[in-house]
Amino acid sequence: MRPGWLIVLLAAAMACIDTASQQSQRPGDNTAARAHMVDTQLRARDIRNPAVLEAMRRVPRHEFVPDHLRDRAYEDGPLPIAAGQTISQPYIVAYMTQAIEPVKTDRVLEIGTGSGYQAAVLAELVNEVYTIEIVPTLAASSGALLKKLGYTNIHAREGDGYAGWPDAAPFDKIVVTAAPESIPQALVDQLKAGGIMAVPVGRGFQMMTIVRKSATDTVTQKTMEVLFVPMIKKD
Repeated sequence: MRPGWLIVLLAAAMACIDTASQQSQRPGDNTAARAHMVDTQLRARDIRNPAVLEAMRRVPRHEFVPDHLRDRAYEDGPLPIAAGQTISQPYIVAYMTQAIEPVKTDRVLEIGTGSGYQAAVLAELVNEVYTIEIVPTLAASSGALLKKLGYTNIHAREGDGYAGWPDAAPFDKIVVTAAPESIPQALVDQLKAGGIMAVPVGRGFQMMTIVRKSATDTVTQKTMEVLFVPMIKKD
């Protein structure tokens, strides 16, 4: 091959690489931002479960935040959503997901749908997710968004999380994304023997609490101080 032709082929190859790079970073494509989030916020800390890391890499968090905050969707912190609520920090979502040790056959109850982000992450990892939201506008908007994004294994409804979802109980795992003053007994009752619950407990700053239920007793472990919105109870 003549040197001139080699130069032309190399130039064409470099142009293709440059075009591909520009396309991978085009506005609205958040793949790189999600990868950066996973590497710097999750993997660099104590999130080690490969399936959880991959789920966090797949779920488009920017879809779950208000339009004017989409450029901040992959920052290391919570963001406000409608009705005075928040979408949790990515690390906390990954931490709670990892803490319940999800497996593909699990049926998981989530208390506090909020934006729908935590439910979406769980749905990537387990068989079924049952999620309850007490704020009517949030229940409607998050339920519609999860359907739009194609999550057919998520069952969402408006309701009082303190009561759980008795018609669908018992559950293998439970995730509570708002803070009760104490762990609701109804949720403990709806957790299977061998099941795990992650719940922030307290007022003001709370303690993340991991509940493990056996056939004979329930063991709780406080792991770290966190800050969640209070868990609301219907009158």
